[in-house]
Amino acid sequence: MPDPVITLTTDFGEDSPYVAAMKGVILGISPCARILDLSHQLPPQDLRYAAFFLATAIPYFPPEVIHVVVVDPGVGTERALLYVEVNGHRLLAPDNGCWTTLAREASPRVRRLTEARYWRQPVSATFHGRDILAPVAALLGMGMDAGLLGAVVSEWVRLELPRPTRGPHGVHGEVLFVDHFGNLITNIPAAALPAAPQPLHVKVGEREVSQRVRCYGEAQPGDVVALVSSARLLEIAVNQGSAARHLHAQVGTPVVVTSTPEKF
Repeated sequence: MPDPVITLTTDFGEDSPYVAAMKGVILGISPCARILDLSHQLPPQDLRYAAFFLATAIPYFPPEVIHVVVVDPGVGTERALLYVEVNGHRLLAPDNGCWTTLAREASPRVRRLTEARYWRQPVSATFHGRDILAPVAALLGMGMDAGLLGAVVSEWVRLELPRPTRGPHGVHGEVLFVDHFGNLITNIPAAALPAAPQPLHVKVGEREVSQRVRCYGEAQPGDVVALVSSARLLEIAVNQGSAARHLHAQVGTPVVVTSTPEKF
């Protein structure tokens, strides 16, 4: 059996000992595990950010990789921990909806983690990532049957990212994500935009954006442009600059496209 691949996604930050502790637990059980850090810089307790991050990243991994997600504002409460199989991917995550955008058009198989014999003891009330998710991930990577973790459940928390709507003056959406460069990724899909090279008129908050490009290099430095992102969503960018700073925009800022086809 090939060495298992286990990814970690958390909001712990790079300077905390928590990620290292999880890795230690995994390697103590499965010394051959290959541990891959997806990110530990997710905004603290930001479930919507986590949902977008996972939905954008996980589909590109090979099937059977085990993804451990610890963005968990409800740690220590009665919220459940889950093992999820969706579209060939396997996740261990809190039952707070952070993974459910991955399953928008799929039928996941979900188990509630209830078998404490597979957990590290004693279980901390504030660190289930170390004491429950990490050892379970290691055991799964070594070939343990997921059926031993707990019963299949049909109910779990769902987190819906905001969807665009059509109004009398165009398609209304919002900024869903601001990346490291300050690019504004909206929730308006490419299918809602008129086909290039038709003009595209976008309003971000109170600011107008009318220059449309295929890639950043088609614009001059400092130009504010609209384009289709790699996630097939409308993106607003400033070539060699920050659209978030230039347009005073953030997650949730309204975005309106006023030149669109009839349907999307």
